[in-house]
Amino acid sequence: MSTTTATQSQTQSPAENKMTGAQILWASLEREGVQTVFGYPGGAILPVYDALKHSAIRHILVRHEQGATHMADGFARASGKIGVAMATSGPGATNMVTGIATAMLDSSPIVCITGQVGSKFIGSDAFQEVDITGITLPITKHNYLVTRAEDIARTVREAFYIAQSGRPGPVLIDITKDAQQSSCVFDWEGAAPQLPGYRPDLSPSVGDYDKAIELIRAAKRPIILAGHGIILSGATQEVCQLIEHLDIPAAVTLLGLGGIPASHPLNLGMMGMHGEAWVNTAIQEADLLIALGMRFDDRVTGNLNTYAKNAKKIHVEIDPAEINKNVKVDVALVGDLREVLRELQPMLESTPKHPEWVQYINQLKGDSAVRDIQNLPDSGHLYAAHVINDLWRETGGNAIVVTDVGLHQMWKAQYNRHNTPRSIITSGGLVTMGFALPAVIGAKVASRDAEVWVVVGDGGFQMTMPELATIFQEKIKIHVAIINNGYLGMVRQWQDMFFEERFSQVRLTHGLPDYAQLARAYGALGFTVESEDELEDALAAALASGRTAVVDARVDQSEHCFPMIPSGAAALDVLEYEDDVEAVPAA
Repeated sequence: MSTTTATQSQTQSPAENKMTGAQILWASLEREGVQTVFGYPGGAILPVYDALKHSAIRHILVRHEQGATHMADGFARASGKIGVAMATSGPGATNMVTGIATAMLDSSPIVCITGQVGSKFIGSDAFQEVDITGITLPITKHNYLVTRAEDIARTVREAFYIAQSGRPGPVLIDITKDAQQSSCVFDWEGAAPQLPGYRPDLSPSVGDYDKAIELIRAAKRPIILAGHGIILSGATQEVCQLIEHLDIPAAVTLLGLGGIPASHPLNLGMMGMHGEAWVNTAIQEADLLIALGMRFDDRVTGNLNTYAKNAKKIHVEIDPAEINKNVKVDVALVGDLREVLRELQPMLESTPKHPEWVQYINQLKGDSAVRDIQNLPDSGHLYAAHVINDLWRETGGNAIVVTDVGLHQMWKAQYNRHNTPRSIITSGGLVTMGFALPAVIGAKVASRDAEVWVVVGDGGFQMTMPELATIFQEKIKIHVAIINNGYLGMVRQWQDMFFEERFSQVRLTHGLPDYAQLARAYGALGFTVESEDELEDALAAALASGRTAVVDARVDQSEHCFPMIPSGAAALDVLEYEDDVEAVPAA
């Protein structure tokens, strides 16, 4: 049903407004503003796919149901809107689990819709029956089993409300086949959400603000910890006003990159396991941490017993469950970050600035504050840093870049400076290999006019590379840079450093498959490069082509990513160079 048809149906008599559950589903999605759904059909959801002919919604046929969830996730992260994925029952639904968990850990608002066997068969181990609501209960904000057509519209409205309110996250709707096939009156207005038990309190008390102001005014060495919540809340302007007004430097999490412009003089850069050494040192020496929309992940804190022991802590967070979960804080301001900062800012007019502290941190940086690819070994090899840096230069830093997971992900965070929110999309919580290629499809659908690149390792690319067929079928223009070192690089680095160079099951066949030939088989351009000169030519040709292109960059196989804090070590136990590795005990 088109939007026009759905609108007209409101003025019709109840008898004329009778529709199947499948038709109601599409009409409800249209009312929620959905224009694109990523999915894969199958037996238990065939009535829904049959009813698609009545809808104006664009359906993108994926090559694997996991890809559908990552595409919906990429769409949500690039646009700030809800992404929608669809699959059938049984293996179709279970194939979505990894993508749902990825969205859950990174607070990405998606709605996943699955078909289910007929209601009378539930619990009988029927063909392709699986309890997907039970399976996904721990990795969704909420989920539904719908057995009546009359409940579909209300469930869709509730699902969309829950997915995007408070801390965003995934919601799953499982609809039985008989609910899709039976008919009832479509009453959109009468299906308004009824959620009396879901009333998140997002308003800190006056006393909480007073305590925070007291700590901020007393601080001599404060640091802001800028997380993903800045982007989700749309609070970039408010955060920049805060750090400029108070002269407080800010360290950024992986998912917070772009939340504060990288070019801002008070942006210190990324903290944590592969963050800059001076950033982690400054955090450890601070007397006040102001955590904005971040959850004190273990990859950020290192050993909790030694983490910022001399610092008071203020935590601004929309999810009360994150308060004191990992790090005990002195003041919690529970609420939407942008709204909290708008309330807080006028109360800080007479707060002193901190020029000596900022100057001290700048001294900590020294010459290492600027990452220079000229400092890489002159071995004639192509390094991952060359690829990241050249890509950033060729695109003018204006591209949306979706990364996969591994060493290239960390190099991307280190060598590519992001000045705008939603310009880097990556899996930070679940750290899902195979995320990037499908996620970039969703990001491109959400940002049609943007230059969009994938940066992916050869291991992660092989996990979801059949989605190249989706790119070709949908005539989507995407560029792919494969950081190809012939290994599962992150695992290899750990085995090298902590397992006495016992490289167990991390060797991939270097040069096979031939990714350039593979790209051509999927209708894309393909380039193989082994030197920086070849790389520059390939990137320029890809950008000028107006077509999807895959650049297979065969980089040095033994390159490690530094700095690095070993897992479980204190934040100050950072390894800055290859020579530091000898002092590291086995993990």
